[in-house]
Amino acid sequence: MRRGERRGAGGPRPGSPVPAGKAALEEPPDGAAAGGASGRGAGRRSTESEVYDDGTNTFFWRAHTLSVLFILTCALGYVTLLEETPQDTAYNTKRGIVASILVFLCFGVTQAKDGPFSRPHPAYWRFWLCVSVVYELFLIFILFQTVQDGRQFLKYVDPRLGVPLPERDYGGNCLIYDPHNKSDPFHNVWDKLDGFVPAHFLGWYLKTLMIRDWWMCTIVSVMFEFLEYSLEHQLPNFSECWWDHWIMDVLVCNGLGIYCGMKTLEWLSLKTYKWQGLWNIPTYKGKMKRIAFQFTPYSWVRFEWKPASSLRRWLAVCGIILVFLLAELNTFYLKFVLWLPPEHSLVLLRLVFFVNVGGVAMREIYDFMDDPKPHKKLGQQAWLVAAITATELLIVIKYDPHTLTLSLPFYISQCWTLGSVLVLTWTVWRFFLRDITLRYKETRRQQQQSRGDQSTAMSHVDGHLPEPEDLPGPTEPESEGVPAPN
Repeated sequence: MRRGERRGAGGPRPGSPVPAGKAALEEPPDGAAAGGASGRGAGRRSTESEVYDDGTNTFFWRAHTLSVLFILTCALGYVTLLEETPQDTAYNTKRGIVASILVFLCFGVTQAKDGPFSRPHPAYWRFWLCVSVVYELFLIFILFQTVQDGRQFLKYVDPRLGVPLPERDYGGNCLIYDPHNKSDPFHNVWDKLDGFVPAHFLGWYLKTLMIRDWWMCTIVSVMFEFLEYSLEHQLPNFSECWWDHWIMDVLVCNGLGIYCGMKTLEWLSLKTYKWQGLWNIPTYKGKMKRIAFQFTPYSWVRFEWKPASSLRRWLAVCGIILVFLLAELNTFYLKFVLWLPPEHSLVLLRLVFFVNVGGVAMREIYDFMDDPKPHKKLGQQAWLVAAITATELLIVIKYDPHTLTLSLPFYISQCWTLGSVLVLTWTVWRFFLRDITLRYKETRRQQQQSRGDQSTAMSHVDGHLPEPEDLPGPTEPESEGVPAPN
């Protein structure tokens, strides 16, 4: 295939990064290239960008299944034949578990099904899919332990774990300007500017790239602050100053992250997706630019959630928001019930994990909602993310039911009841009463129009005098030129 020629002339190339089953979503069929497709971009969704690819298939894109199998077998053979097994049961147990996980990851990276993403490499996303399976199995194992055993089991991961840790209280003195502190009257503000401030910004920047909708991101951001207000009687670190909630979190960190994320989405939607093989680019500057763009999407799909278009999409969007909020809450509750300090590496690894799997899951959910086929199934990564979120919630419920059953303050329960009633009322009106009213008005309009047509026809029959143009025309003989008889 010549350089610059559009993908789609002969189907996906062998070893192509386009995932199996997704060629129609990432390849722009063209009439000239495909030899019969009707029109430019036929078969591509209106929200999807057009992709050009010269079809280069290099060593980087090949599967390497035999190479991985050979290296894995050599490593296991070395451990078996050349190493002496230590007489430490705990060490051997840890080593065996790690080796089993690595073998499973090697199998999954080479053999698992591809997802919707192909950059920087499909194996990267297959790796995180297998990590999702391992993490879910680990959560299920923790779920089946007693509370004490589950907490003490984490000592095998880090000996410093397994001891109760006090939660930091972000409340207290909420004065922005403290006149009693002459040396530093803004010390309350500086105390809140810790490492979590850039983490908030970066987190919401990445969440915006996942959700790809300003309204949904803003709703999740504001709703989580309301949840912190509501649950501060359960977790002490939810107790923050009002300006920490609404100024530093919602407006500064979250708002700035959402803004930068939307600007990035705008650039990605306008970017030209034209790919060439690295060795087909003549200049070194072009090669470096191609290497950098390898870490950008292969193609781009603009999400149009349209929650008010149907009851199904409305419930789906509400479910997505609830799962997002639940995953956010699980971060804090898991630290509380498993005695994990906020700065521990396991907490950071969990956030990195959700950053990598969340984007794939959101794309699969959007494709599931946007697919017109009647028999469809949820994507594998989205299924695993939902299962992980539910399992984390079950662990929290089992390990500390007393904290979760602390009753809400009366005014908090009133606010949530009022909000739930308003959302339910709007749902009933928008998808039931409004449709019934519109159908009733349309039926009445059709009936009135039908009665008007009937009354017009009756007036013609009963009292209408014939006009000259209504008089009968010439008879058949006259019309043929023969005079009619008198």
